[in-house]
Amino acid sequence: MRCRQALVFTLPGLWVVAVVLCELLRPLGTQFTELLAATPAIACAGTGRRQCILLGGACALFALLPVGPSGHTGAGTRAGTCAAILAVIVASYLTTGRRRRLAQELEHAKEVATAAQHALLRPLPDRLDGVALAAGHLAAGRGGVGSVGGDLYEAQSTDHGLRVVMGDVRGHGLPALATVAALLGGFREAAHDEPALPGVLRRLDRTLQRHLRDRADQTEDGAAGGAGEEFVTLLLLQVGPGGEITTLNCGHPWPHRLTPTGAVSLAPGDPLPPLGLFPLPAEPPTTALGPLRPGETLVLHTDGAEDARDAAGAFFPLTGVLAETVHTAPAGGLTPAAVVDRVRDALLRHTGGRLTDDAAVLALAPAHDRPGPAALPAPPPRPALARACRRA
Repeated sequence: MRCRQALVFTLPGLWVVAVVLCELLRPLGTQFTELLAATPAIACAGTGRRQCILLGGACALFALLPVGPSGHTGAGTRAGTCAAILAVIVASYLTTGRRRRLAQELEHAKEVATAAQHALLRPLPDRLDGVALAAGHLAAGRGGVGSVGGDLYEAQSTDHGLRVVMGDVRGHGLPALATVAALLGGFREAAHDEPALPGVLRRLDRTLQRHLRDRADQTEDGAAGGAGEEFVTLLLLQVGPGGEITTLNCGHPWPHRLTPTGAVSLAPGDPLPPLGLFPLPAEPPTTALGPLRPGETLVLHTDGAEDARDAAGAFFPLTGVLAETVHTAPAGGLTPAAVVDRVRDALLRHTGGRLTDDAAVLALAPAHDRPGPAALPAPPPRPALARACRRA
């Protein structure tokens, strides 16, 4: 990386030296001095710094001094080359200023989009309704607004139990982020209002359809703008008072269950189609995953965690990483935060930090009730206070 940066900085000077050497060693009748006019443009394309552009232009002008066989070149030719160099310097200088302003605007837009995503994907509390929680998210891309992800997750403590949603919006960028905002807002309301999971799913489906219609109305080509191609994979999960787990799956990957002996990928049945593609059935079927026992951890994730590839094209071994996490767990047992951190670190190592799709991981486990501090014995009463109590 450093060698590449050094080459970029020295390239304008190397270009000038190469032109001068060609001019000195040229055969009769060939001229290379006109190529000096490209020096400021090379500096502009390479470093993008105005100081380098001015320095490269100065070197190109200095190289016009008559040396060797080029000293017999006509004054008109050298004057024309000098004018061309000055013109390229001015154009490159102005172009660099515009590029800097555009880069600053892009950086500002990236900061705003990232802040909006952090506001939407709020950190989960460490514990809700006796369940320990942790979640993490990695957005695809290498920076810019397009790297804002379309994954979503949330957990709400309700009168009906702990309710969790994990979803994946098709696409990236600000349109996907707007869909994430609409669905999270709908879930935070429906999770408390609806007594059963199918009611929550129907509310989310109506929220998505309304959001897509509003977005289509706001765009000039809304009818053909791809709104009908938008869909969301979704997994709704409820942990009842007794620890029993009920789910509703709309095209989303099933979770993994971590036990003291290893990791198991759950696949209790075929999921429903993703939201936005087909109407929901009149009674969406729920699936029971059994109780969440002490010592077990349930890991929810988006398909970006399974479909991530390394440089050789190999998929990320999510089940293997989870199994290794169980086998290398400390004596005190796993925590959801440790599981999420382990998966995130392994995913970044596997992909070299360049994900092609967003990835989100959420882990939940029965919380360990820690006994509070023992009550201290009451201090013996002071003699004066004891005597006053006896007289009373």
